[in-house]
Amino acid sequence: MNWAFSAFAAGLTSETAFDVLAVARRLRAAGKEVIELQIGDSPFPTPPHALAAAHAALDAGHTRYAPSLGLPEFRAAIAQTLNREFALDLTADHIAVGAGAKIFQTFFCEAFLEPGDAVLVFEPAFPTYLPNILRRGAIPVLAPLRPERHFRPDPDDLARFLRQHSRPKAVFLNSPHNPTGSILLLDDLRAFADLLRGTPVLLFSDEPYCHMVWEGKHHTPLSLPELRERTVAAYTFSKSYSMSGWRCGFAVAPPPVIQVFGKLLNTSLSCVPPFVQKAAQAALELDEPTRNEQMNQFRAKVNLLVTELSRLEGVRVRRPAGTFYVFPDLRSWCQRLGLTSHGLAMYLLEGADDHLGVACLGGECFGPSGLGFLRLSCAEPDERLVQAVRFLGQTLQAATGPAADRLARYRQQHPQYHWPHNSPDHTSPTPTP
Repeated sequence: MNWAFSAFAAGLTSETAFDVLAVARRLRAAGKEVIELQIGDSPFPTPPHALAAAHAALDAGHTRYAPSLGLPEFRAAIAQTLNREFALDLTADHIAVGAGAKIFQTFFCEAFLEPGDAVLVFEPAFPTYLPNILRRGAIPVLAPLRPERHFRPDPDDLARFLRQHSRPKAVFLNSPHNPTGSILLLDDLRAFADLLRGTPVLLFSDEPYCHMVWEGKHHTPLSLPELRERTVAAYTFSKSYSMSGWRCGFAVAPPPVIQVFGKLLNTSLSCVPPFVQKAAQAALELDEPTRNEQMNQFRAKVNLLVTELSRLEGVRVRRPAGTFYVFPDLRSWCQRLGLTSHGLAMYLLEGADDHLGVACLGGECFGPSGLGFLRLSCAEPDERLVQAVRFLGQTLQAATGPAADRLARYRQQHPQYHWPHNSPDHTSPTPTP
């Protein structure tokens, strides 16, 4: 049988983190020690009340269909939690429950985008934004996030987008930001509100790291009345409550949007399993102390990783304002070694040592502006984080000395990782905290 895939399916890209995860697991199965800093998963257990509620729900027989939008009491609990934490005024009618936050990217695009619509995406960006936009035949318009702005979106880029495109339809925002760790300031959101006033442009606000803010506080577009009616915000239990495998998240939007999302949920996922919803509701209502303790541990891990990276020659690193990622600048090293940053990441995993590897991601996996940076997750014990950074430093030094031949062989075997000779000069320094 000759399967004729659609042009979209044939060209579909996916999250590189999962591809690297597969390589890391294959190497570990073959006996190699691998420190896994490539994927955004929590190292902590699911909180105790969530686990207990799941067991109780299973024992009580909550294993059948639930309403597509989610259990009414769970939706009400979500609204009450957001009202308390972010000073909002939501009801259950503003909430749709889905399998994590990512599914609401798809639903947002399906609900609002037509072929030819323009969508502004600030990059580096989460890798699934573009496939979801392209799925609808819409046009992603990329704007770079710049180190000199601490990787915060520039309102001038939004003004240019509105001015230059005849069919501007949506803007994707992500704060706290994956992969750079930046956060949107209230002044940023106010500038966006001024520019969007009187336009039909909608916002998709991706906020899975809303409880991982290390500088200042989390600001959601939902908090500004002039943005609230044009915003769909997405959240997940994966990060804040260490429930990534449970696949539970939710969207916040005006009730008419939520009703459309209910149809999209009904015709695709049917529903999130009710025992999962019971566990997530218990996490919201009873596991906040555990959540806060885990967030404090993440903050300490981020600080440790930044401190260790700042000791490496030629590596510039800024302390992230949020998330559990650190995004060090290795542009000068990448040019010196002749490797893209993802090539360096794969060399650290596969090629630098026969017995030890470090799994991480090159910044260009998130867009061209990430070239020369690495994204390191903090999802390992502290001693492993220290070990990973020391291995990085040893690898960089050895690659220009005793291991130069080893690096040369790896480059020859992987021409896709050669540093692009026609790339712009990315050697200007990123300020160090």
